[in-house]
Amino acid sequence: MNILITGCNGQLGREMQALSRAMEAHTCFYTDVDELDICKLDLIENFVQNKQINCIVNCAAYTSVDKAETDLAKAYLLNEFAVENLAKVAAKYNAYLIHISTDYVFSGEGFLPWTEENKTCPVGVYGKSKLAGEDAVRKYANKAIIIRTSWLYSAFGNNFVKTMLRLGKEKTELSVVFDQVGTPTYAKDLARTILCIIGQLQAHSKGVELYHYSNEGVCSWYDFANEIMKLAKLNCKVKPIESKDYPTPTKRPAYSVLNKNKIKRTFNISIPHWTESLQMLLQTDPLI
Repeated sequence: MNILITGCNGQLGREMQALSRAMEAHTCFYTDVDELDICKLDLIENFVQNKQINCIVNCAAYTSVDKAETDLAKAYLLNEFAVENLAKVAAKYNAYLIHISTDYVFSGEGFLPWTEENKTCPVGVYGKSKLAGEDAVRKYANKAIIIRTSWLYSAFGNNFVKTMLRLGKEKTELSVVFDQVGTPTYAKDLARTILCIIGQLQAHSKGVELYHYSNEGVCSWYDFANEIMKLAKLNCKVKPIESKDYPTPTKRPAYSVLNKNKIKRTFNISIPHWTESLQMLLQTDPLI
């Protein structure tokens, strides 16, 4: 297959590059805005047609949760309009589309892991724009997979793990919220799962299917920070605080644990526990 990977300079995109370069069965084209502006329909169409693309993996997104509240136009441009473009071109050229979404499509007001059948109710611009992107895929794509994920981190880009490592070296004490619960997701694990799915696309039926993916297990941001300090052997005490003591422009979901049964069953994959993946990153990645 000829595979187009958008957003190749982001966390997931970089992990996709690292893993997919070892694949001999497929040819991958890695693009970001400088190589392919996905906000322009004609450029996408020319690229897909000229490269005979069979599958598009959309890792591009506007991900600044707080900034989105005042930057609505750009958030919707990247998270809805650009996704609509990709879906239209994928349908026209009979290509598969794999699109990455988020746990922020849910309100977070629950106590059971969210399934693909649960009603969505985003509370901020970021979540609303990502849900609009999902709707665009459903409306325009012929054969597509939407994968919702949560708390993404890797050795690349800016993320919670890298922030905690930096602050843990600079400070002796940190305060982190304990009343927001979810599951960290190592971007390399998600990238590996996407490549596994690509290997099974030929047996994938037409239509749009929705899946949830994160690492296994449950924790709060406070638990996550504690584990980072412990594994990195940093002498920094982490204090638990409530969300009201750390106000942000956008309300975060209080409970965003995702149910992964469907993706595990459909593609016969196993998912590592979040502590195992965090340890793997800290022990083996030279960028950390």
